[in-house]
Amino acid sequence: MVQVHEMWKYTQESPWAPREQASNSSSHNEFLLLSFEDTRELQLLHFSLFLSIYLAALLSNGLIITAVACNHHLHTPMYFFLLNLSLFDLGAISVTIPKSISNSIRNTRAISYLGCAAQVFLLLFLLAAEYFLLTVMAYDRFLAICRPLHYGALMGSRACVKMAAAAWASGFLYAALHTGNTFSIPLCQGNVVEQFFCEIPQILKLSCMDSYLREVGVIVISACLFFGCFIFIVLSYVQIFTVVLRIPSVQDRYKVFSMCLPHLAVVSLFVSTVIFAYLRPPSISSPSLNVVAAVLYSVVPPIVNPLIYSMRNKDLKDALKKLFQMVLVQQQ
Repeated sequence: MVQVHEMWKYTQESPWAPREQASNSSSHNEFLLLSFEDTRELQLLHFSLFLSIYLAALLSNGLIITAVACNHHLHTPMYFFLLNLSLFDLGAISVTIPKSISNSIRNTRAISYLGCAAQVFLLLFLLAAEYFLLTVMAYDRFLAICRPLHYGALMGSRACVKMAAAAWASGFLYAALHTGNTFSIPLCQGNVVEQFFCEIPQILKLSCMDSYLREVGVIVISACLFFGCFIFIVLSYVQIFTVVLRIPSVQDRYKVFSMCLPHLAVVSLFVSTVIFAYLRPPSISSPSLNVVAAVLYSVVPPIVNPLIYSMRNKDLKDALKKLFQMVLVQQQ
């Protein structure tokens, strides 16, 4: 999804670093990413902060992946999808943060043309696949609560693999379409990307004005996919809440609702950050706010999602404890 209002803007001045002029050419060997810092001390601070964030995401998602893979009690549809979600989160943050860290250490802003295209493709692929997976997980929760007698037949291992594969494939096709369309547009506004990673709205700012209409079709497809999945998730939870409210026991009602709470929180975080990043009105858009929005949708979910799923999940906590105990025993 790309901000529609970004299509009609010229480039803006960065609050952190002066714009470096480039020749008006439709082809560039490299792009210049946003630089947060002006002094070496601030560069090291940026390096330390982003490295800490990345290691935290790497550890938390890695633990969930390992715990689910190694514990046969967690070989159920819900945890299978959770494992895929952690893979998407880990991949998404690995696309953006390491390059920013590397540039801080090397005191450079450059990223190659192919590297920029790879960043755009991989981030779109992982975020789109994650959103499709969250839609599948809503269907899983709907069947578990509203169709419990048919759950085992409808959510067998083969069906779960097919649904996860569909999310991966759909994300790949969407990213290929969007990335190919974006980088086929001629660039004539320089090569300075006003973001700490390559992002489609910032690439479009560098495009020639008469080329923007080529992006309209992809934007329409993106909007249809986004709102189609969102409506499906909302309708699933409407039926889930209808069933939950009919349960006479308050304790049983809370137990059933707690099965959906982590997924609902993750969906809310994903949708709210994407809406803030791409669908906020132009009147509250600014270069600094664009950076904050990018951090919210590309950095925050990979760190927060593992905490959301593990905080109140007894089975996952037990699996993590067993994993830690196994590691301690091997070290002794």
